[in-house]
Amino acid sequence: MKTVFHAADSRGYADHGWLKSYHSFSFAGYYHPDRIQFGALRVLNDDWVQGGAGFGMHPHKNMEIISIPLSGGIRHKDSTGHQEVLQSGEVQVMSAGKGIYHSEHNASSVDPAKFLQVWILPHTQELEPSYQQKKFEEAAHNHWQLLVSPDGEQQSLKINQHAWISRLNLSKNEEVRYTLHAAGQGLYIFAVSGALNVHSIPLKTRDALGISQVESITIHALDDSQLIVFEVPM
Repeated sequence: MKTVFHAADSRGYADHGWLKSYHSFSFAGYYHPDRIQFGALRVLNDDWVQGGAGFGMHPHKNMEIISIPLSGGIRHKDSTGHQEVLQSGEVQVMSAGKGIYHSEHNASSVDPAKFLQVWILPHTQELEPSYQQKKFEEAAHNHWQLLVSPDGEQQSLKINQHAWISRLNLSKNEEVRYTLHAAGQGLYIFAVSGALNVHSIPLKTRDALGISQVESITIHALDDSQLIVFEVPM
């Protein structure tokens, strides 16, 4: 088993006033030679956006872009004609393919919005751009909730990569197991909140742990916790 630990306070940080963003991997003005990516997981940004503010229209190409709101809403508009509001509890997948422009603004003029922005490298390039959005009901505690998968299994959103994104609300003292789908895959475990142990490695709020060369892992909650797990090719 091979592991890499990313403490919450070791992430890159950018404060633009209207945007406060923590970067798990090198992004924009933040560069760390040992944190370029984890397998196909290229970006994990933990963003806070001021009310009424947002990202103007900008391009993307050959990237799978997943947005997971944690609170508030994000107003999305893109060059394929989609205009949507993404609310907490929903997940968005935008496959940029051979090229797409989009903008993202806080849907509220007053309250801040918080969301995770995730970029995953695709297995096939130059595809037609596509867009998906879905509301997920809150999952039962201590059971995995599949958000994204290669084939849309369990009513998840489909992604152009052999990657799975799962969410879990784990009650204090409960323990669950995660089994990887294939050899050559790795897991990046992001603690949204709480405190937990992964193979006896402790994680607290916003810590992350990358694990590869393993078939399965065991997660034990030291407190009520929420986590998101990214399984990606290494």
